[in-house]
Amino acid sequence: MNAYAAVDVIRTKRDGGVLSDGQIDWVVDAYTRGRVADEQMSALAMAILLRGMTPAEIARWTAAMIASGERLDLSGVSRPTADKHSTGGVGDKITLPLTPLVAACGAAVPQLSGRGLGHTGGTLDKLESIPGWRAALGNAEFIAQLREVGAVICAAGEGLAPADRKLYALRDVTGTVEAIPLIASSIMSKKIAEGTGALVLDVKVGSGAFMKAESDARELARTMVELGGAHGVRTVALLTDMSTPLGLTVGNAVEVAESVEVLAGGGPADVVELTLALAREMLAAAGLPDADPERALRDGRAMDVWRTMIRAQGGDPDAPLPVAAEVEVVRADRDGFVSAVDAYGIGIAAWRLGAGRARKEDPVSAAAGVVLHRRPGDPVRAGDPLYELRTDDPERIPAARAEAAAAVLVSGQRPAVTPLVIDRIG
Repeated sequence: MNAYAAVDVIRTKRDGGVLSDGQIDWVVDAYTRGRVADEQMSALAMAILLRGMTPAEIARWTAAMIASGERLDLSGVSRPTADKHSTGGVGDKITLPLTPLVAACGAAVPQLSGRGLGHTGGTLDKLESIPGWRAALGNAEFIAQLREVGAVICAAGEGLAPADRKLYALRDVTGTVEAIPLIASSIMSKKIAEGTGALVLDVKVGSGAFMKAESDARELARTMVELGGAHGVRTVALLTDMSTPLGLTVGNAVEVAESVEVLAGGGPADVVELTLALAREMLAAAGLPDADPERALRDGRAMDVWRTMIRAQGGDPDAPLPVAAEVEVVRADRDGFVSAVDAYGIGIAAWRLGAGRARKEDPVSAAAGVVLHRRPGDPVRAGDPLYELRTDDPERIPAARAEAAAAVLVSGQRPAVTPLVIDRIG
């Protein structure tokens, strides 16, 4: 006989009460096993969204999510381990150059990544535009590559935090994605279960981010940093601006090409800045504060690790990337300055072109996306190219053109410069 009933757990939270450790352990386990119905967990998730959770409740909920599956043991990896998680943005290809860069500096990076949904791109979707590259690795393969290469980017295995996979899908269709306790426990349960010793969080703020308000982003960052510490993972968070896309590319293959430029010592200044900022945090958290990631970009070591990492997962780092059949160049209609490039609008434009998906099962186009020619603050003359829309399906262009036109503004005044890294928490 069960010690708890789902309806009592729901009522406790609905009425503003604090869930006991026993209630949390039971409801997460019972839901994972199918003994608590989706409609009951939906009601509980909505109660959590509306009533919140105490730090102790969130810590216990996270522990229960971890306990629903396996926890990887990375003690056989000789290097210190450090990982990074981004809360998602537009043009956020940072994982691609960052993972081999940190590995080139002496840490091992166990990067379990996901696919995109809506206007934010997924790391795995980007990498799958490389011919032959595969996302699915077994645990033994994952650990072996971590030992031999020092870097791996792959899909999370079915055994890690299965409660999260089930609950995440439910939150997506019940209007409860925004609950900060559930966001924090979702992210941290997977990262703690993967076994990393240190974690750096890139918490995005702005129109293209999940968190539009800085106060919400700070709360999420603080909650996750505390969760990491409670589970013995050294955790720090950077609050970073996502009002403008990162770099000049938004899509899949186009973002891989830009990442390779960064690894070759070039690339857009903002992508390089954030890659180096996160690399320094990861290396410090891993106990390697004297490593010099800037030098590892310059001398080619990071590129060497990238090539080895791509080959290890079946990819050809020298293969040509997919190129879109249709390209429309949009030009400025007046002189002035680019005053805004709205991240959300550009993300939606790329999605309209086929670079993203509306449902988890939708295919994505490797070649589709938006390539920017100008960023906020850049001067522009009438007739200068502002951006390109790329797709294999010309019927997608009109809807994408409308989104991009509203997102890229030219005016007579140069906009104020805003910092990319807003704050550090932890």
